[in-house]
Amino acid sequence: MAALLNKISGFVPRPGLRGGHVQTLASFLLRRRVVLPPVEERLIEVEPGVCVLCHCNWQPERKDKLTVIIVHGLEGSSESGYALGIAQKGLALGMNVVRMNQRNCGGTESLAPTLYHSGRSGDVAAVAKHLIERDGIQHLALAGYSMGGNLVLKLAGEWGAQAPPQFRAVAAVCPAMDLAPSADALHHASNRFYEMYFLMKLRGRLRAKARHFPQVFDIVRLQGIRSLRDFDEKITAYYSGFTGANDYYARSSAANVVDRIAAHALIIHAANDPFIRILPETRRKVAANPHITFMETADGGHCSFLAEPNGYDGYWAEQKVVEFLRHTADQQPAKTGSSLSLPSAPE
Repeated sequence: MAALLNKISGFVPRPGLRGGHVQTLASFLLRRRVVLPPVEERLIEVEPGVCVLCHCNWQPERKDKLTVIIVHGLEGSSESGYALGIAQKGLALGMNVVRMNQRNCGGTESLAPTLYHSGRSGDVAAVAKHLIERDGIQHLALAGYSMGGNLVLKLAGEWGAQAPPQFRAVAAVCPAMDLAPSADALHHASNRFYEMYFLMKLRGRLRAKARHFPQVFDIVRLQGIRSLRDFDEKITAYYSGFTGANDYYARSSAANVVDRIAAHALIIHAANDPFIRILPETRRKVAANPHITFMETADGGHCSFLAEPNGYDGYWAEQKVVEFLRHTADQQPAKTGSSLSLPSAPE
């Protein structure tokens, strides 16, 4: 679809920013200023006694506009750069945008004695249900980055052909669809910087949870944790009802249900993402699903895709996502064999 791709059909890294690690670190270190209109803060109950904080930007006549729920990645929030970027671009194209904080994120550690994790697609479903029932929205889309990408794809697959009639599309950037190999890739020597950063943030969050809920969380369990897998074994799985990290990864990966996605779907992945791994079987499932458009670029790193500004701000994946969602906004839910046709990414 030439109109869909507009001026951003192929990803070309910004000069001086080639390579997976360079792209990944640049997106983290380069400052950007995103200006949004005033937001409506809304606490939405996702299970009895558990609320998540959402930041909502609405168009006039919100019911008839496409509403995009954007879900952040591990240790991100509604203030993550890509969430703000999607919001800015989506609003400019006439969409409503709801930036959802996962449990404990965005300064909400005190709201409930539970942890967020990659299996909580039900939380996203609860937010969608709330928006449909309270705001009467008629057109719904989901978007997510990394861990958030896994969550939105997982939900779309769980919904399958029984999705709410308002559901139009899902888009995921660098989704962690195969959790186990991606977590293990973080422990590679070349990726230890990222792993140590995540562990620092996760340890701090558990300590904050223990301050709010000392009867539930024990920081002694942090001792001996040297990897993300260790953390998921001793903390995530232990406090979330899994038998261990392997059980958590196996039950929470969107790869289990990606073949059941029945709405228009876009997956963007960089071949040089430092730590997101997509297993061959998952690739086969994605390729066999006619509703999914899979774009794998040679460069782009993890959730970065920094291109030269050329008629837009150069955040290529954000632009690709909102153009894709705009194109699907007025369509009926996808039927068998009705995937959008996009040209292959450049080699």
